[in-house]
Amino acid sequence: MVTKSKFTSVDQTKKMEELHADFQQWKSHLYFMQDELTFIEHLLNSYIFEPNTPNLFERLQDYQTRLKKAKSNRLEVCQMIAKHEKDLVGMIQCADTACDNVYYQKHEKTKAESVLCLENFQNLKSEVFQYAGGILKKRKPAK
Repeated sequence: MVTKSKFTSVDQTKKMEELHADFQQWKSHLYFMQDELTFIEHLLNSYIFEPNTPNLFERLQDYQTRLKKAKSNRLEVCQMIAKHEKDLVGMIQCADTACDNVYYQKHEKTKAESVLCLENFQNLKSEVFQYAGGILKKRKPAK
């Protein structure tokens, strides 16, 4: 005979608070990502690169296209988090493990999407910075 665990509203409230803390952390990283996206976009649209760099225009276009995808993915993940956070209120009504598992599965999926979005952006950011660092215009030495 399998017995189901019963949860009190206090148990569920504590679990919701823990999940909510995850949301806050993900949202913080994603909001900071927006600032970084804006900075990189301004960097790529500036006139600080050596103009005679081979394939400069193509490379910058590729980065701008990838930045747009990163922005779109960030927005999708933010919307996923908002929806999941809103749905989490239903967890308080869960009285057994089966119901809880539905929320935890959604939470893990949302976490995976958040982590993937942030990791992909970190890789793009690193690539842009490495490339840009090598082709910035050099100031002429002061005499």
